Amino acid sequence: MDVGDEASFEGIIETRCCACYSKNGSDHPKNSFESSGNYFRALMEIPWRLADRISSRSADQMELVEVKARSQHDMKKTLTWWDLMWFGMGAVIGSGIFVLTGLETRIHAGPAVVLSFVVSGISALLSVFCYTEFAVEIPVAGGSFAYLRVELGDFVAFIAAGNILLEYVIGGAAVARSWTSYFATLCNHVDNDFRITVHSLPEDYRYLDPIAVVVIAVICVIAVISTKASSRVNYIATIVHIVVIIFIIIAGLTKADIKNYTPFAPFGVRGIFQASAVLFFAYVGFDAVSTMAEETKNPARDIPIGLLGSMVITTLVYCLLAVVLCLMQPYSEVDTYAPYSVAFEAVGLGWAKYIVAVGALKGMTTVLLVGAVGQARYLTHIARTHMIPRWFAKVDGRTGTPINATVVMLVATAVVAFFTKLEILANLLSVSTLFIFMLVAAALLVRRYYVSGVTTLANRVKLIVCLWLIIGSSIGTAAYWGKSDGWIGYTITAPIWLIGTVGLWVLVPHARNPKLWGVPLVPWLPSTSIAINIFLLGSIDKASFIRFGIWTGIMLVYYLFFGLHLSYDKAKASGEKRMDDGAHLKVVEDGVNT
Repeated sequence: MDVGDEASFEGIIETRCCACYSKNGSDHPKNSFESSGNYFRALMEIPWRLADRISSRSADQMELVEVKARSQHDMKKTLTWWDLMWFGMGAVIGSGIFVLTGLETRIHAGPAVVLSFVVSGISALLSVFCYTEFAVEIPVAGGSFAYLRVELGDFVAFIAAGNILLEYVIGGAAVARSWTSYFATLCNHVDNDFRITVHSLPEDYRYLDPIAVVVIAVICVIAVISTKASSRVNYIATIVHIVVIIFIIIAGLTKADIKNYTPFAPFGVRGIFQASAVLFFAYVGFDAVSTMAEETKNPARDIPIGLLGSMVITTLVYCLLAVVLCLMQPYSEVDTYAPYSVAFEAVGLGWAKYIVAVGALKGMTTVLLVGAVGQARYLTHIARTHMIPRWFAKVDGRTGTPINATVVMLVATAVVAFFTKLEILANLLSVSTLFIFMLVAAALLVRRYYVSGVTTLANRVKLIVCLWLIIGSSIGTAAYWGKSDGWIGYTITAPIWLIGTVGLWVLVPHARNPKLWGVPLVPWLPSTSIAINIFLLGSIDKASFIRFGIWTGIMLVYYLFFGLHLSYDKAKASGEKRMDDGAHLKVVEDGVNT
């Protein structure tokens, strides 16, 4: 539909729903939850309200001015590219290399785990490029939730938001449980010695982890004090961590045996990609850094340097550490929970395991800290849009941090960490992460090729067709990979992906160019990011997709019965306020940052 059709469509929705609003001019959501009668009428209007939220897209300046103002206090701009670089390394280095390398080397990849890290690193780097353009153009605490709200609408953003929050909770829980494993190694115990075993619970949930809960509680205290204080703690801990990593590489190479690299890929190419899908967990911390854009002094300069620089360094470190591990021990003897500590003990450097354990604990502590900072800011921005209660959006005037959101998210993380085994957490985390990164890449293509009122109907149709060709062919490739060992299917899906990408490149003109910093090689880079992310999804086990589907279903139920009406009421109330206040409307439209 064209601009006129959109206006008519919105008018129909407004006519159907106008009975639900009071005229008291209050800033909070009107009427849907003020009485049982009004709530019942709101439920009857779900189809029209849902259509409105699916078709409505936020504006950049709405996120930067009005939505941000709902937190009552501004977050303090204290971070530079140097802080972001260290936050990026602190968020990433530690989780994957110390948590999952041993597991994936042992059961999926063997010494070829280094190639798994390369594949995951390339996929993550492509996603980092997409995130960086959004973070520079829309420097708010909402991260990918805000980016998707602007380009793909409220509904898609909310479904993604639920999985973003799940990603952070699961990621934090996985790292917290591994913290216990390395602490046990440091104390000359096995990991379950420090856990409480309840045999009446299912196998995957019977090892209760009180130490993980204590660690998360300490992280919570640090995270709510101030973002700059968190940065300083992260900076110091990451320096210690880097020193330990250098020690691991040098000391490990002194005990290297090239024979351990035979066979190199015992589980074949499929095992390499299965490991890549899970090891993508090792890179997910970078999206937490994008949520700190609101607290960055110069986003146009600091965010690209911080995000891209930390990702390149991290990928190199991961590959070196993976090579060293597999040179020290045969892959079949690598420990699945504390691989480096056990490897040093196996080669006669038992004293070194204590250094490794300390470094691992430092690394995982920074991962938890940066994750705590990031997840609270996601929840804060979601609450700013009124999809969840506004209580979560409040920023403390003294500390400049979202205390409510931080505490709630870390309590949820502690509960999951207390019960759930690492393997369950890792696979589920990768599903939600890859799904979100795919959406962000698609949103970037929409941002470049579609602007309401500028893009013609013909070009919009071309954009939609090309996007479906890219996404559909990528799903086909992933499905074929998961079901077949042949190659004929790729001769169909790969050309379709190419047609979709070339179609965007040749047939659809750019509707918007980045103002400050932009992703190079559009549409090729984001299109490739979509393809790789979906392909890696095809390597994840069925049970993880079932859990992912259940969680997404829960989020959908919440949205239809609560979040939809909260955000719809606020959107209409906000629209009425701007119509009554021409000066305010000018601020939002002209982008004057007051």
